[in-house]
Amino acid sequence: MPSNEKPQIAQRVSAWSYLYSPIGRLTLLANSAGLTEIRFANNSTPLPSTRQPERGQGKAWLALASEQLNAYFDGRLQTFDLPLSLQGSDFQRRVWAQLQQVAHGTTASYGQLASAIGQPTAARAVGMANNKNPIPIVIPCHRIIGSKGSLTGFAGGLDAKRWLLAHEGVPLGDG
Repeated sequence: MPSNEKPQIAQRVSAWSYLYSPIGRLTLLANSAGLTEIRFANNSTPLPSTRQPERGQGKAWLALASEQLNAYFDGRLQTFDLPLSLQGSDFQRRVWAQLQQVAHGTTASYGQLASAIGQPTAARAVGMANNKNPIPIVIPCHRIIGSKGSLTGFAGGLDAKRWLLAHEGVPLGDG
């Protein structure tokens, strides 16, 4: 990733809520443009200080995200259709867009993702962008595995990644 890329200015989060899922409590955050973040229970980042945590258009996006995530966890949804409000560098946004092309029930490696965005030597940079994905599950970074099929880091932990992949029918080896 070029060092002169700068993250875009973040829009203020206007709403947040909790969703209880098979992989633990998720915190959903949104603004007037769409879903901004999904946090796992192990994320200790403080929630935005707002007197009313659910208000405005952000509240509607949270309701839609909760509905779709519940359908995903129930096995009724494979592709999300949510407005996303992503903040990141151009490179990160390209990686996140490509992540959304990795189909339900399949996996790809960091190298494959790098090749797909036209930068075959950028597997490490792709890995860093994957690590910064603010909306896991919806932007399915859990579908990215090591080049030899090993499960690699995941913000929600490897047990959550394993559960998500098994839920999608991905055969998991011992790696």
